[in-house]
Amino acid sequence: MAAKPQICVVGLGKFGYKVGASLIHLNHQVIGIDSNPTNVQRAQKIFHQVYEADISNKQALEQIGFREITHALISVGDSISTSAMTTMYLKELKVPNVWVKAITEDHATLLRKIGADDVIIPEHIAAAQLADKIHIPGIIERLPFDPEMIIREMTIDTLEHQTLREIDLTNRHNCQIIAIRKHQETQYRYIPRADDVLTAGDSIIVIGKSASLTKIIP
Repeated sequence: MAAKPQICVVGLGKFGYKVGASLIHLNHQVIGIDSNPTNVQRAQKIFHQVYEADISNKQALEQIGFREITHALISVGDSISTSAMTTMYLKELKVPNVWVKAITEDHATLLRKIGADDVIIPEHIAAAQLADKIHIPGIIERLPFDPEMIIREMTIDTLEHQTLREIDLTNRHNCQIIAIRKHQETQYRYIPRADDVLTAGDSIIVIGKSASLTKIIP
């Protein structure tokens, strides 16, 4: 079994704090670093360890120690220079996975050239997700390795007492039903069987190309 990631969040503003809190909720141990005493005090309530330090100072980062850190998220607000320098320092300290929040595409390009392993522009992600929800009602997620592949929730309107084998979305539309929720139930049942029956009012979760899913008339 692979060892659990050792995670550090550098910069405990709104975004960094939220990511760290979400990882802790998923049972990861997360340490935090920030130069702002208010941010440090807030993070101390839930993070496993928090340091108050100048994150633009390489010696301060070296003293904290990153030997065991496998993943670091740098989220330092709008300071392009600080995020760039901190990225360079952490790569010099041999952190294997350095993720950095950027504010513009040019900022993201700079970070990648310095050595960032992944760059996130939260506003771009949020805008794309909102556009998807408007354009494709019921969309749950686009798959990162193929943006045309989506997971979508749909409600059955016209089918009556047909099995998944009879509906045959796999061969007809190159889609796959991965979960079913009967209209009187509150929870989805995943990996349904071919002889499961769908009726009006049931909900399904389907994976497939976005163009194919728009052709489905459940």
